Amino acid sequence: MISGSCLCGQIKYSITGSMSDIVHCHCKTCRKAHGSAFSSVAAVNDQDFNLSGFDHLNSFESSPGKERFFCSNCGTQIYAKRAGTEHIILRLGSLDDDPKVDEKNHIWVSQKAPWYSITSQIPQCQAFE
Repeated sequence: MISGSCLCGQIKYSITGSMSDIVHCHCKTCRKAHGSAFSSVAAVNDQDFNLSGFDHLNSFESSPGKERFFCSNCGTQIYAKRAGTEHIILRLGSLDDDPKVDEKNHIWVSQKAPWYSITSQIPQCQAFE
């Protein structure tokens, strides 16, 4: 089992199944939402994601059909959810444990912050591929 939480500890979660390989997203909305050069994410099936602290969970629709969920107390980004999907997009910065999955690629490199240089050898995709 893999666990995670927000900065203040009001939201906690566990993952009972597997997660996808890690993707580093450089799109403008991920950069803005995380205040960082990119967001590291992995997909987790809805039925494998168990969350507590719902009273502190808030969301924002950052693009049509995509909600970003975060702690309303400390602001930690926890996950995103696209309408009509059966998985969440977990924000890996909230993990407390090693997910033991591999990095897959960098996506939306076409929107990469100009001040950041990608130095890893994993594939780079100009968009979501």
